[in-house]
Amino acid sequence: MPYASPRIRLSVALAGAGLCVSGLFVSGCATPGTGSARDDPTKPVTLTFWHGWSQPGEVKAIDDSIARFEKLHPNITVRAIGNVTDETVNQALRAGGDQAPDVVSSFTTGNVGQYCSSGMWADLDPFLRKTGVAKDKVFPKAFLDYTSYQGKQCALPLLADAYGLYYNKDAFKKAGIARPPRTMSELKRDAVKLTERAGDGEYKRVGFMPNFRLYQNSPDRMFAQWGPAYFDRHGKARLTRDPRTREFFATTRALVEAQGGYRALERFRTRFGDEMSSQNAFLKQKLAMHLDGEWRGLMLKEHKAGFRWGTAPMPVPDDQADTYGRGYLTGTVAGIAHSSRHQNAAWELVRFLTVDTDQVVRFANAIHNVPSTKAALNSPELDTDPAFRTFLDIARNPHSAALPPSDNGGQYVTALQDFSYKVEAGKVPDLDRGLRGLDAQIDADNLQSQN
Repeated sequence: MPYASPRIRLSVALAGAGLCVSGLFVSGCATPGTGSARDDPTKPVTLTFWHGWSQPGEVKAIDDSIARFEKLHPNITVRAIGNVTDETVNQALRAGGDQAPDVVSSFTTGNVGQYCSSGMWADLDPFLRKTGVAKDKVFPKAFLDYTSYQGKQCALPLLADAYGLYYNKDAFKKAGIARPPRTMSELKRDAVKLTERAGDGEYKRVGFMPNFRLYQNSPDRMFAQWGPAYFDRHGKARLTRDPRTREFFATTRALVEAQGGYRALERFRTRFGDEMSSQNAFLKQKLAMHLDGEWRGLMLKEHKAGFRWGTAPMPVPDDQADTYGRGYLTGTVAGIAHSSRHQNAAWELVRFLTVDTDQVVRFANAIHNVPSTKAALNSPELDTDPAFRTFLDIARNPHSAALPPSDNGGQYVTALQDFSYKVEAGKVPDLDRGLRGLDAQIDADNLQSQN
């Protein structure tokens, strides 16, 4: 996603509850229309492509991509419609008919489980096999993990986001810190050194604010540094049984307490400007270190940040130091509407957007996102900016991971998020009991979505 899009994703990626009511779907509450994969992709046809990009630079990049596709396939005309939400797409797919799209995309990887299990998005494996695309050789495993569900490849990655650490080099130099932290104990030590207060005791700058309501600090993104396993092989929630869950909450609590406590940090956070504006807290030097995605670098340049800054992977737990370089991955996904009567032609567009190395590289450079194929990740034509390269390395790291898909989309992440808010605010006196309740809630939600 480009730098404007994570705001959209943040509001929708975790939306899982009540999807039938809101217009989205879960298993059992939608009947996909039946399309056709018997069309001849060499015949004249017009495809409708719905996507979520809305900013001028984004729209130009996707329109340029379509123009390149149409030059290669002069018989196919693509009618692109942007700024479309998942809810709108899925309402159209449920209704079917001539107004429904042929090719669909989504910023919401958390909903891939629904796309696959409901049948709304067509299984792409037959198209991959028919055209000789070996997906395991083309895409990194983590990207295939978040575009498939229970063996069904109903989507393919269309650029990705990787999350890492942005840090203020000038603040580091002033504090006598030679390099960005690599372990959680180093993060805590450096955060304390970098925290500054005014004469009245109020914060001037916080070293690293772990508060889960801050911008991109959703707990699942930070938790990724521990390499958690949310579910067992039977699909049951296992956060209670995983000691890394307790370590994660203990670490974030320690970071909070070392820098003044939750109440003080929250009070400071509520004074921050909008994440996507020139008043962003890292841009205004109210944060010395900050978790964010690759798009932030472009924004810092456009707003002419008044300090030297750099990027690095997020630190990892001390007992997992050998995994340093890992990070949280997500991204845009693309697929074919099951109701499309032009599925072979639609596959040609999906294949071009997701598999063609030159196209993936050009699109990644245009909107400053991480490319989503192995060849594109290693292309010499990629943006050579060192700050951006950090996120390419994170995407290549074998320990980096995305959230596992589920039948009810990101509902389990919403449950984790709500629980985490209570933990950091000191409203969960018994963490073990609270985690058992969280697992029970996740399992109950999953069971309900299957009925």
